[in-house]
Amino acid sequence: MRAVTYTQVAQYVILIIAYTVPAICMSTTQDDGFNKNNPVEFLVYGGTLQAIALREKEMVLLGLASKVTPYLEPKWRRVDFFALTFCLMVGTASLPHVLMRYFTTPSVRSARRSVTWSLGFILVLYMTAPAYAAFAKLEVYTNVIGQPLSVLPQWVFTYGKIGLTSVCGKAVTSVNEAVEACAQATGGDYLLRLKDLKISKDAMVIATPEIAGLPYTIAGLVSAGGLAASLSTADGLLLAISNALSHDIYFRLIDDKASIQKRLLISRVLLVVIALMAAGTAASKPADILSMVAWAFSLAASGNFPALVLGIWWRRANAQGAIAGIICGWGLTLTYLLGTVYGGWELWGGISNVAAAVFGLPVGFAANIIVSLLTSPPPDNVLAMVDSLRDFKVTGEDLTAEELEDIKEKEEALARTQVLQVSNTAEATAEATAELTI
Repeated sequence: MRAVTYTQVAQYVILIIAYTVPAICMSTTQDDGFNKNNPVEFLVYGGTLQAIALREKEMVLLGLASKVTPYLEPKWRRVDFFALTFCLMVGTASLPHVLMRYFTTPSVRSARRSVTWSLGFILVLYMTAPAYAAFAKLEVYTNVIGQPLSVLPQWVFTYGKIGLTSVCGKAVTSVNEAVEACAQATGGDYLLRLKDLKISKDAMVIATPEIAGLPYTIAGLVSAGGLAASLSTADGLLLAISNALSHDIYFRLIDDKASIQKRLLISRVLLVVIALMAAGTAASKPADILSMVAWAFSLAASGNFPALVLGIWWRRANAQGAIAGIICGWGLTLTYLLGTVYGGWELWGGISNVAAAVFGLPVGFAANIIVSLLTSPPPDNVLAMVDSLRDFKVTGEDLTAEELEDIKEKEEALARTQVLQVSNTAEATAEATAELTI
């Protein structure tokens, strides 16, 4: 567990450097009259947005683009936008591979402090993203749209070779191909229009340094950052899934007498199998990356968030209610996703499938509450443990000797289980085996 945490820290350092360096480089070239040469990108891109708006008006007047439709119109789009924002926020608090990181903290106080720090680091990344996108959009509008096809930048053809860009509906790899494609599409109009250029959303982060004309070293840095981000997320997700299956399913439900060595073997085999399944699914390209990420946030939010909130802040919540909430909330969200993506369903209230958790969350909370009220309340020792999670000021003076002893035994057993289930080193296995032998 700690080994993965440390590697993810290193990967975050690479990621944040790779993400902010090109944004800062582009920020210093912006001038809105107030923030000239300002390296703090999120203080500058307001002027960039104004420049984009002016350029859009120019393109409309020159016949290079159709009339721009405001993103938040009509009215239901505004609701959809805020629904997506809500799902991303709640999903961030519910991602299982992120929640597992808090197992490495020694106390409740430390866990809360680590949440503050982690959200601060996430904030740095998220505040850079809008500026990054704005700078890239302005570069495309200014230096590509409205230009003759003969002077198109090389990155258009470079990414066209792998199908990430297209000109006039074709993935072109040279000026001649671009001229031929646009001649067929427009009848000889060789000034590139906005609708003629398509850039894959999956390529924007990697392509932005080249779009902005930054040195190739920065483009390589961004590629390294993208690789670090994918590895950091992948190892956390693989570890979370394999541990859940090996410990919570296999050990608890199938073979509760399995040795530590066998449980570790099962976990490692499952990790490889899940990785291969994920690779096969990704190779089939079921959707663009942004949509799949948003789906993951919605599924995590609808399945985990009700159980997390009620399990800590409502003393009547129990295991049966949590399971019911997870099944109902997650199930409804998944059903809506599959129905709208593959079943041809109409959107409910104009809410897109990337914000599907707004339907699953209320159902998850309702199912959790109803089932908890219809079943027996949690035992006193569980309530005492939950109280210690909710209020880190709870001390031995607040609990009876039996409650303290029971909580201590459960915490020690949980700590041993967590260390053993995630450890993948020979040293950890040897120590655990020695402890059990003694």
